Amino acid sequence: MTPDPAPDLPILKPAEWISYRERGSTGLLKVMVFLSLRLGRTLSRTVLYGIALYFFWFAPGARRHSRRYLRLALGKNPSAMDRFRHILYFASTIHDRVYLVKEQYGRFDLTIEGEAEMYEFLGSRQGAFLLGAHMGSFEVMRSAGRRQPGLHVSMAMYENNARKLNAMIAAIDSDAKPDIISLGHMDAMLKIADRLNHGAFVGMLGDRTLGDEPLQPVTLLGERAYLPTGPMRAAAILRRSVIFMVGLYRGGNRYHVVFEPIADFSATPAGARDAAVREAVDRYAQLLDRYCRSDPYNWFNFFDFWRERTDKPAS
Repeated sequence: MTPDPAPDLPILKPAEWISYRERGSTGLLKVMVFLSLRLGRTLSRTVLYGIALYFFWFAPGARRHSRRYLRLALGKNPSAMDRFRHILYFASTIHDRVYLVKEQYGRFDLTIEGEAEMYEFLGSRQGAFLLGAHMGSFEVMRSAGRRQPGLHVSMAMYENNARKLNAMIAAIDSDAKPDIISLGHMDAMLKIADRLNHGAFVGMLGDRTLGDEPLQPVTLLGERAYLPTGPMRAAAILRRSVIFMVGLYRGGNRYHVVFEPIADFSATPAGARDAAVREAVDRYAQLLDRYCRSDPYNWFNFFDFWRERTDKPAS
């Protein structure tokens, strides 16, 4: 009897984030790069409040989706201060990106959870997937890497997002050359496999969907949501482990980096792959749920995440 494929069949309406012009990222960065490098972190942070207030008033769509998310994460109707703080945390992580790309790690108070497990993976040189979310700061991972010599992370992302990230980093430091693999190309899986075979980690974000790929229904913050299965399927095909990663911003100059195992597909037989992928996606959803509740102002999905599925069947 073949397993029921239904959990991977839902097709969503086109994802809003694809066509959204991320003013909160590129526009904010252009201002903050100039001020941050000249005024220093303490003085330039005062500007964040004005920028956050601007987007609080003039981004009604993002404000509406933030309110719905915070209502679920906080378990209450969010106050205006809650909603402003959500935007301010987003602005803060973009601001700190300037110093992190410049490798000025001494400015930050960093704690790491799961560091011993990462040392173990580094020692094995097997390579693994790091699966994150649009939560907190990915750049703070570079600071974590400073404490773990030999930690190399390649990011796999869709071409449009890769282009934006490259432009942002180039605006901060033209000499910084992040290792980014553009998804959607014929050779993407070959490049991912090559990085893994050389003991590198491949980072992916698993909390957004294009709307036209295989999805799995999950429960997130008490409501039905859909997550893409592609990252887990790639890990299963390549027989690699998947580690949850997140760099949580906790106010001031404090960040907390978390590494937590999700799945190990190294010994998963082909016949059990679908069930193992579904279990891993559920595990990822549980971890995302946990950190949305513990650090609610860190999830920067200012979109209609809980949008409805369509009746279009999957091909």
